Amino acid sequence: MTTPFTTSESTAQKPAGLFISFEGIDGSGKSTQVRLLADHLTALGRDVIVTREPGGSAGAEEIRALVLQGDPDRWSAETEILLFTAARRDHMERTIQPALEAGKIVICDRFADSTRMYQGLSRGDLRSTVDQLHDLMIGREPDLTVLIDMDPEVGLSRALSRQGVEERFETFGSDLQKQMRAGFLALAQEFPDRFVVVDGAHDVDSVANALHSTVMPRL
Repeated sequence: MTTPFTTSESTAQKPAGLFISFEGIDGSGKSTQVRLLADHLTALGRDVIVTREPGGSAGAEEIRALVLQGDPDRWSAETEILLFTAARRDHMERTIQPALEAGKIVICDRFADSTRMYQGLSRGDLRSTVDQLHDLMIGREPDLTVLIDMDPEVGLSRALSRQGVEERFETFGSDLQKQMRAGFLALAQEFPDRFVVVDGAHDVDSVANALHSTVMPRL
């Protein structure tokens, strides 16, 4: 029988790992700040694993190509929820859980909160479906979630300027960005013990400094 990811008695005696996720609208600068935080922690002698969602394992990266490329109407919201959950399960099994059990710090660019927003909120009233599948198949939240808050128009402009192939969600436009920003801020209020919110409107170094001063005490 499939079980969610919890700390077992056999791993409880090992050094505790730490699971940090980064969230935010497209173009908020998450990936840059993930890298800078990882570099900062590595310089302090911490063992850090950087990963991303969807992706982070061989199987999950294959699913990433399915959900982030192609026509905006390629999948229904329900199908996307199943695909993202499948990718997350493989990611947890093969990357995140082993690293945490080894006492490492895992920094993940997006996790389940993005699915709660992009599929559970923006494409229908499916938040409860996302949560039910998450409880059944994952059963684990990050220890700390960093929300990089960004003006939706600025974020969308940044995202579209990348001109990459993974632009399926960017093509939903500014209305989605506005809805997602409001939704992420609501999540931060819903889970205040897990979330910290950092203003992403400043230059990269200023955001990084603010983030480090916020995150380090939580470690």
